[in-house]
Amino acid sequence: MERAGWHVPIDSYCERLDAGFWSEPVNAVTNGAFILAALAAGVVWLRAPRRDWLVAILIALTFAVGVGSFLFHTVATRWAALADVLPIALFIAIYFFFAMRRYLGLPLWAALAVTAAFQALSMAVPGLWRDLTVSWLGYDPLGGSAGYLPAAAALIGVGMLAWGRRPAVGRTLLGVGGLFLVSLAFRSVDSVVCAAWPLGTHFLWHLANALVLFLLLRLALVRSS
Repeated sequence: MERAGWHVPIDSYCERLDAGFWSEPVNAVTNGAFILAALAAGVVWLRAPRRDWLVAILIALTFAVGVGSFLFHTVATRWAALADVLPIALFIAIYFFFAMRRYLGLPLWAALAVTAAFQALSMAVPGLWRDLTVSWLGYDPLGGSAGYLPAAAALIGVGMLAWGRRPAVGRTLLGVGGLFLVSLAFRSVDSVVCAAWPLGTHFLWHLANALVLFLLLRLALVRSS
């Protein structure tokens, strides 16, 4: 990609009407929820009797999610889009590995292998979903959110697997999985409701998803102490 390509403006959300920095004020400001989630989890981590550095990385990534998403909803260019999606992808991958080790008790080699398989599936799903839905329906009913389906499936699947050996963990993951599906719905319908609700619903994805990340961090902190 040419250097200039990284600075091409992107208009992906209902709230944005032009290429100005503050064209998505609500979408931009609500990223503060990720920052608050990271700071709250960071305080708990600092006070914990045993500090898990893998959890610290997850907390730092949550902070980076807020910063990256803020950049994307203000600058709105391709490089900002990368700053938005990369911390999210890293959080999902690392938390999945964490869950394999801490919640399901897999040995290191198995946790790495399953995480690698999960990543491969996650990379394949958006293209497969797009091909299937466009060929069958003529449009994408998830509005470009299919890349998050593996994460939702992982929350529910790991929750079900963990229920037998750690009921509290299983219940929490299933509850968070349900909340994540709600937040994913907010992300998916943003363009659909645009005509009736010009503000859109993407900002609700930020708020609900920040709560999702905080609940996952809190669970990780409890299971690491």
